[in-house]
Amino acid sequence: MHATLPLLVKTDFPPLQRRSVEILQVNLGYRCNQSCLHCHVNAGPQRKEEMSSETIEALIAFIAASPEVRVLDLTGGAPELNPHFARLVIAARSRGLKVIDRCNLTILEEPGFEEMAGFLAAHRVEIVASMPCYLEENVDRQRGKGTFEASIKALKRLNALGYGAPGSLLVLNLVFNPQGPNLPPPQAPLEAAYKDHLGQEFGIVFNQLFTLTNMPIQRFGSMLVSKGQFNSYMQLLRSTHRDENIEHVMCRHLLSVDWQGYLYDCDFNQQLGLSIAEAGRPRLHISELNAEALDGRAIRVAEHCYGCTAGQGSSCGGALGDETAAAPSCHA
Repeated sequence: MHATLPLLVKTDFPPLQRRSVEILQVNLGYRCNQSCLHCHVNAGPQRKEEMSSETIEALIAFIAASPEVRVLDLTGGAPELNPHFARLVIAARSRGLKVIDRCNLTILEEPGFEEMAGFLAAHRVEIVASMPCYLEENVDRQRGKGTFEASIKALKRLNALGYGAPGSLLVLNLVFNPQGPNLPPPQAPLEAAYKDHLGQEFGIVFNQLFTLTNMPIQRFGSMLVSKGQFNSYMQLLRSTHRDENIEHVMCRHLLSVDWQGYLYDCDFNQQLGLSIAEAGRPRLHISELNAEALDGRAIRVAEHCYGCTAGQGSSCGGALGDETAAAPSCHA
């Protein structure tokens, strides 16, 4: 796989500083039941890395010492594959945190995980589910044959529990990623198209659609290099940069934690190895500090940061701004 960090380090992206940490985003491991083309983590069934029980305890201690943290955002791989997933969810919910599970949907249909959807509902875990298109052909091309069918089954399972229903406390959001080196179409009209198609064809309901820009790192970045598209994609990101998006980029109030417990400004920096550091220490561990100690620190930036400020902007919560000119379609 082609390394992209050497292509990204030199940058003129504007300097950023941290604000108060409100979101703790934790990667529980790189093991996944899928190997998606757009995956910026390079996750897959053969990956062995997963967060240990000791690091889980350090996370819980960090949360207890950091009252400003209001959200625990769990990622992977498939975060549900970590054997300590349920313990961490219960600990965070007992302290009043909102918990987000970044779910690939198909894990809910895997043998041994039939009760996972019920567990998530019982603890009112918000689900952010990958669904890169509402058309079967596009989803299977990007995520593997049979993925669309399994995803639809999982969505119906979640709907049956109350997820996504009007007035329900069980929140179900979907995530769109472009098929290739393009920016996502405008979020609002694409959400309407998703709701119309999934509702009419399958009776599926959900709360919101988040559109995310593909980052030129790991598996997706390597694919761009192989196809000779890396430079043109970076030019697209740079040319569509909008200064107003800088105010709302997620790294200002988010702390990313890798499966070993080391700290980063965002999940993308984590995958590039751009850790939070200080004089004489190349990286900091979750066990060594609380959230307040990070306030005001400089954020490590590189060329990939333009992926968060291009066009309507992109974050873990979807678009940062409004853009309504393009036609709503998930074919991009």
